[in-house]
Amino acid sequence: MTSLLDGCTPWPEDFVDRYWAAGHWRGTTLDSLLRGWALQYGPRTALVAGGTRLTYAALNRRVDRMAAGFRLLAIRPGQRVVVQLPNVPEFVVTVFALMRAGAVPVLCPVPQRAPEVSHLVRVAQAVGYVGPSAYGGFDHTAMAAGIAAREPFLRRVFTLEAPGTSSPYGGYTTDPSGCHYFPLDSVDAPPAPALSPSAGQVAFFLLSAGFDDGPPLLVPRTHNDYAHQAEACAEAVSLTGDDVYLAVPPAGSGFALGGPGVIGTLSVGGTVVLAEHPDPAACLGEIARERVTVTSLAPAAARRWLGALEASEAPATALRSLRLVQIGGDAPAHPQDARRLASALGCGVQQVYGPAEGPIVLAGPEGPDEAVPTAQGRPLSPDDEIRIVDADGKDVPDGESGELLARGPATVRGYYREPEHNARSFTGDGFFRTGALAHRTAGGGVAVTGRLRSGSGAVPERFGPGRFGG
Repeated sequence: MTSLLDGCTPWPEDFVDRYWAAGHWRGTTLDSLLRGWALQYGPRTALVAGGTRLTYAALNRRVDRMAAGFRLLAIRPGQRVVVQLPNVPEFVVTVFALMRAGAVPVLCPVPQRAPEVSHLVRVAQAVGYVGPSAYGGFDHTAMAAGIAAREPFLRRVFTLEAPGTSSPYGGYTTDPSGCHYFPLDSVDAPPAPALSPSAGQVAFFLLSAGFDDGPPLLVPRTHNDYAHQAEACAEAVSLTGDDVYLAVPPAGSGFALGGPGVIGTLSVGGTVVLAEHPDPAACLGEIARERVTVTSLAPAAARRWLGALEASEAPATALRSLRLVQIGGDAPAHPQDARRLASALGCGVQQVYGPAEGPIVLAGPEGPDEAVPTAQGRPLSPDDEIRIVDADGKDVPDGESGELLARGPATVRGYYREPEHNARSFTGDGFFRTGALAHRTAGGGVAVTGRLRSGSGAVPERFGPGRFGG
C-alpha cells in the first residue's frame, strides 16, 4: 500500500497497481522533477514576478539552499508547515523547498484569518508558518504569534518582509511562548544531501472549497497524483516551452497550481508569470509586457476582465499573444461570459471543472468566432471513473441531472483526519461525492450545470443557462 501520512486514506492496492501500470504514476517527487527541469531547461526563464526573473537553474539553486535552511532550523521530514504567501516568487521557492526538505506544505489562501489558520495548524499539527509580515494592511506575523500562544505545535514562524521594512519578530527572535521567528530570506544554507522520500507520500495539502458549514478541510495530494494531473493538463492544452502562463488566481489554489498552472508550465519548460494582484488592468498589462499565451481565471475574475475590456477604448492588439484563457476551478463560468470573453480577447476560452479533491474535467477550447459554447466535457484521464447519481445514490440515465461522483488517479480518497466528513463525502467503494450537479451528454461527455448546496440536501443551485464542458 502507498506510504502516506497517518490520517490520510490510501488508494487500495489494486488501484495503485492499475495507475502504475497505465503510466499515470511514475514514482518521482515534485521537487525531484524540478531538478530534472533545471537540468533540461537551465538558462530559460522559469518565474517572473514584478522586477524578479528567475531561470530554471536559479530557481532550483534557491530551492536547494532554502531546503537546507529549513532542515538546519529543525523542520523535519513529515512535519507540516502552513504556507500563506501571495503570488510572489517566494511562494514557489518555499513550497518546493519544503517538499525537498521532506516537509509537507499546507497551502492557505492569504485572505484566511486567525480562526481558519488556527484550525489548519491544529488539524495538521503544523510546526511552522510561512507568511508575509504584513499584507494588504493585515498583520500576519501578529496573527501567527497569537496562534503560537495557543497551539503548542507551532514553534517556527518565517516572515516575508516587504522591501525596506523589518518585522519586530524578525532576526531569530523568540517570544514568551517559545516560538522562534525568522526572516524568510535568512532561511539559507549550503545544499544538503538529497532525501529519498516516496512519491506516494503527501506532497502538500490543498484546502477544500466544497463546504460552507464549517472550517476548511485539508485535501492531501501526493507527488504521484499531482504530477500526473499537472502534466496531463499540460498535454491536454498543448502547452510547450514557448508558452507563458499568467497565474491570476492564488498560486496555492489547485486551479493555478496544477491545472496545468505553475507546475504544468514548469514541466514543459515554459515561463510562469505571477500576478500578485488580480486587478484586470494590472493583469492585462502583464499579458502585453510578457507576451502571455495562457492564463486562468475564476468566474468572478472573468466578469471583471469583461467589464474592463468592454469599457476600454485601447486597442486589443497588445493582447494578441493570448491563445487560451481557462475559466473555472471548482465552479464553471456562465456560458455567455465565456463567449463574450473569447470575443473580446480574440482567443480560445476553455472551461475547467477541477475542485481541490479532483477530478479535472476539461472543455474543448472555444474560439472567438463560435456562436455558442460547446457543451461536452471529458475527464482528464482515461482511468477517471464518473458516475451521475440521484439522491438515493442510484445511477441516472444519460441526459438526466444528478450529483457527479468520481474516482481516479488524481482524485483523493479522503480528507485529512476527517472521518465524519469522509463518511459523507466518499462512497464505500471510493467515489468522491463532488457536490456538483451534472449530466452526461449525448456524446458521452459530462456537463456540469450547478452544485448541490452543502448541508441542505439535494437542492440545486444552477450556474445559469447552457452547460459546462466542451
